[in-house]
This record gives sequence, C-alpha cells and structure tokens, in this order.
Amino acid sequence: MKLEKLQFITHQTANINYAEGALMALCGGCRWIQLRMKDAETSEIIDVAKIIEPACHRVGATFIIDDHVELVKTINADGVHLGKNDMSIKEARNILGSKYIIGGTANTIEDIVNIYQSGADYIGCGPFKFTSTKKNLSPIIGLEGYKKIISDMKQLHIDIPIVAIGGIVDEDILPILQTGINGIALSGCVINADNPVEKMKQIINKTNTYK
Repeated sequence: MKLEKLQFITHQTANINYAEGALMALCGGCRWIQLRMKDAETSEIIDVAKIIEPACHRVGATFIIDDHVELVKTINADGVHLGKNDMSIKEARNILGSKYIIGGTANTIEDIVNIYQSGADYIGCGPFKFTSTKKNLSPIIGLEGYKKIISDMKQLHIDIPIVAIGGIVDEDILPILQTGINGIALSGCVINADNPVEKMKQIINKTNTYK
C-alpha cells in the first residue's frame, strides 16, 4: 500500500455535494479519496460511489469507503476506513482478504496498539482539534499529543502509517508533519475554500516541500 501524504474525506456544503467535492479534490491533485456519508442510505452511497470510483481510478487515486465493508467490492473501492464503533478490523479482514486496504480510527496509543495488532494497514489518528464534521468527538490531540504518540510507538516498536485527522487547516499541515506523522486528512478546509481546486493545489505544493 502506498499511503498518500494528503487524503481528502468527503463532506457536503450548501453549494457542493459529496461527488463534486471529491472531483474537485482529484482535480486539485489529491490522490486518496475517502467517501464518507454518515447517515446516508446505502443506495445514495452507491450512486455517489459510481461517480467517484471511475474518476479516482482514471488518475491512479486510491478510493476508500468509510464504514461500509459490505460495499467495498460492490463499488470497486480499494478498501475501507473503520471508526471506533464500526465493524472490527479483524472481521473486516476476514471478509475482504489481504488485497484490500483497511484503516482504523484511533485517539490514544492504546487504540493504536489494538488497531496495529488487528492487522490494519494505516491509522487515522485524531481529532487534531475541534471539527464540526464529526459528532461525538473524541478528546483533542494537538501537536504535543502527536509527538507523544509517535514517541510511544517507537518505544513499542509499532510501525504503521499514521494520518492526522480532524479540523486541520493549511497552516497546521507542516507543524503536524514535523511531529513524525505520515499523512494528513482534510475535508472542510478544502471544501469551504473560495476555490477548492486551487486550495488543494496550494496545499499539495506546500506539502511536497516537506520530505
């Protein structure tokens, strides 16, 4: 699995729907899209996936579905991201096998240990700070929290890619990457920009300066 440094998690606004947001992120150069449609009907998710999946695979982007393990093969996704209250990673791996990507959500080092031992491919760790896109928010982590998590992982010899999630804006990106975090997941800061395509391009250019 090649983990992209930047991931886009779908979100909708009054003016931009889920599919449009994903297509804008792709147009701006993002190559990892997570389709997240909390509380949507399965049929709605499939309809949106039919638009996003071919667009992703045309440009070689990774297409991940949030939560819905049962839809991964149906919509030709590359994998699934599982939250704390979703299906267990072990169960998802039993259903999907080894060729699909499975990510899990963590808030603490204990979560990371559990997800790592369950056989996930990467971890979304957050929230970095407050975000309005999530209900029932876990405790905020912040830069110092990420530094501590990365340090604890090294001590425990845990080697798994960690992606920062939750309320991240462009000025947060380089400080977060400097903690040792492998990637950044964005949503609102792109989709709420005056020009989401240009915003994504700017963020990717900035991120690429950090090796």
